[in-house]
Amino acid sequence: MMRKRGLRLSVYLELNDVLLRIDQALANKRPLSLVRIGDGENIVLAQRSVWTLRKVLRERWAIKANKGEKGVTLPNIKLRNELVKSIRAASIVGLLPLGDEQIKAPDYLKRPLTDRVFRYFKLDPAVQCHACVNREMPGSQLFWRILRRRRILIITRDPEPLKAILEQPPLRLHVAHTIAFSHYDQIEETMKTVASIRHQFDIALISCGVNAVILAPRIAEATGKVAVDFGKGPDRIAAALKAGHDPHSYRTIR
Repeated sequence: MMRKRGLRLSVYLELNDVLLRIDQALANKRPLSLVRIGDGENIVLAQRSVWTLRKVLRERWAIKANKGEKGVTLPNIKLRNELVKSIRAASIVGLLPLGDEQIKAPDYLKRPLTDRVFRYFKLDPAVQCHACVNREMPGSQLFWRILRRRRILIITRDPEPLKAILEQPPLRLHVAHTIAFSHYDQIEETMKTVASIRHQFDIALISCGVNAVILAPRIAEATGKVAVDFGKGPDRIAAALKAGHDPHSYRTIR
């Protein structure tokens, strides 16, 4: 679907279209990065742009971040600027629709704030999708077919539980590497590790909050691989398997 934004036509992808682009990038050995913008990213981007630091730091999300719960510490203008650069570099950018009810945050922190910070930084992604596409992926047979043929890199705070889930029946996937990541301060160290194993994985699933938006485009550019901001995707996988769902029986959404 084509949507007009200013003088530019952006492409809006549904879930299956996103997965097909990922599959094509993997088949053709081309880099691809998917990032998603939610309330946390909006708050980081709002620092000294559309909001004062004082206003940012009063937000519950920022308070939690400064208690060590979000993988970043605010204020951090360098982080803000890296987010802007990453959004510009990303192959696909996930945005929340107006009136979103999937993310548990006040409405003013969601699409209305995205629109404000995007206008401020002149961000206009050419290829867009729903920001919660990561939550839908585990319900698609195509997603599992893609992963069954690939070497997977997991980057998250505690990667071992997800590794175990993916490797054990019924999934039996190949997790080639894991990297434990808990804070923005680990970005450069993580990139060095990724560079050292760049020939040993095909797709990176990254679940580390705001930091995933920075890591995904950098990993894609540095390695030529596919890097996905996977967010709460692991939780959806674990919940589905706990409920007795068989991913092999999921239909492909058309």
